[in-house]
Amino acid sequence: VQLQASGGGLVQPGGSLRLSCEVSQRTSSRFVVAWFRQAPGKERDFVAAIKFNGGYTYYGESVKGRFTISRDNAKNTVYLQMNSLRPEDTAVYYCAASSTVIHSQLASQDAYAYWGQGTQVTVSS
Repeated sequence: VQLQASGGGLVQPGGSLRLSCEVSQRTSSRFVVAWFRQAPGKERDFVAAIKFNGGYTYYGESVKGRFTISRDNAKNTVYLQMNSLRPEDTAVYYCAASSTVIHSQLASQDAYAYWGQGTQVTVSS
């Protein structure tokens, strides 16, 4: 399974960006794709996750109400729509995937076996 993340860039505070994560294949009906982010000098944090089968979504507390994760099953692509961006959202954003993760592990990076290369998001005026 290969993941290709794209869509990062420079945006002003309050602006929006949409990230995409294209997945080469889904290996099971339990396939889950998540976004994590890592700011310089900080640990990698969970952002959001979505189950391809049924579309269940789960968000980290810091992005609830501002970010929306969605998927296009036909294109095997997951999107992260980011609105009301803040300077503290600046980070490298990674998409990750798993065919075995259970609900209680959705926010744990150790539960994801497949990772994309990351895309830089910078929020600055």
